[in-house]
Amino acid sequence: MITVKKFGGTSVGSVEALKRAANIILAGKDSTVVVVSAMSGITNFLVGAMDDSTAVDSEVFDKFEARHMEVAKALFKGERMEKFRKDFDVRFEAFKKVYSSRNNQDDPYFKDNISSQGERFSSLVLAHLLCDMGADSVALTSEEAGVYAVGKPLSGSCDLYKTAMGMDINVKPLLARGCIPIITGFYGVNESGKPLTFGRGGSDYAAAAVGNALDADCVEIWTDVNGFMSADPRIVPDAISIDEMNFSEAAELAYFGAKVLHPKTIEPARAKQITVKILNSFHPDHPGTTIRSLRKRSGSLVKSVTMKNDLSVITIRSGELAYNPSMVARIVDNLGRHDVSVYGISTSLSTLAFIIQNGDVPRIIGELKLMRDEPIEGIDIKSNVALICVVGDDLLDKCGFSGDIFGAVKEANANVEMISEGASDVSLNFVVPAESATDVIKILHKKFVKKVDA
Repeated sequence: MITVKKFGGTSVGSVEALKRAANIILAGKDSTVVVVSAMSGITNFLVGAMDDSTAVDSEVFDKFEARHMEVAKALFKGERMEKFRKDFDVRFEAFKKVYSSRNNQDDPYFKDNISSQGERFSSLVLAHLLCDMGADSVALTSEEAGVYAVGKPLSGSCDLYKTAMGMDINVKPLLARGCIPIITGFYGVNESGKPLTFGRGGSDYAAAAVGNALDADCVEIWTDVNGFMSADPRIVPDAISIDEMNFSEAAELAYFGAKVLHPKTIEPARAKQITVKILNSFHPDHPGTTIRSLRKRSGSLVKSVTMKNDLSVITIRSGELAYNPSMVARIVDNLGRHDVSVYGISTSLSTLAFIIQNGDVPRIIGELKLMRDEPIEGIDIKSNVALICVVGDDLLDKCGFSGDIFGAVKEANANVEMISEGASDVSLNFVVPAESATDVIKILHKKFVKKVDA
């Protein structure tokens, strides 16, 4: 049996956290592959340094080195420290060479390369720590492990077929000898050998992709929370942990606002029916959340209520919409060509409305106004709205459930601006004004999450 264990930034962000992670790894009885994020704060530091035209290279290097060496000096002594320092220096010199070219290069994947450097060093620290504790372990970059990616800069997806071949060649022989590979998360390499990142938080997705490639039995995401919650505990203090979810429920929650899991994580696992567990490295005895194929009902119809903020509803008005289907296709294609995420679409006889992030509005409005050949009569923008996502078991099978939900929304004195229902049988999504969102969440949680379905 093979288990992939992914550790997030806070789970490898300090001496104590690294020791906990190492103990969790060594406590496992299966063949184990580990995927790691950068130490907490490192990726933000690197991105900030790239964007700061006044940043001095030598100061960036000093701070980067100091953060990692401070941890290493607290963990390693004598011969182990010498071995770590030797491996560290090799990677550090490669990092400095890449970073130093930032002002005179035109590589579109440069930001991917720099922002993914932290994983190359956290993996090294953890591998040496495991060796120091008596295990056989090796740190592998995505290039060395054979994690392949396709897509545009800063927005890649894993090439699962090529990654499976890479794992066969580079990782499975290590498992056969009892070694624990520590693989860099967050990125793969494209066909040109350039690092291509999977988006912020993409180490979750990288772990699921590695699990898919290895035909793993389980992917464990070790983080700093006790799995998925019935609501954001900052909004609903009595929110409860969710023991079990199916793949669709977890995917909907991750996409529509829950910060526990990267939205793309579920698909590589679902493709091969690999169980995913969300676990807390700071409370390893907590059962967390198990995600797998489930068709049984839980104790309540609604499992979780979440929201996504900083959104706008764009409404396009045209009397030709109903009679010119290609017009809708061209508008949607325009959104796709500019990599704009759409969180909901609604149509009527003469209007097309869609939900996008506030930051994408100026660019998209400009593009729509350039569509001079289309009979667009007007464009309306409703900003500062929130998308509420209600997730649970077969919601649409419950007669009158939507009416119950919107009756509760009325109690919060909130107006429903847009509804998305029917595309998924596990979620009901609707838009409310941003200032009403927290009240809506509280009322929905109180009325439905702990209510047993009769």
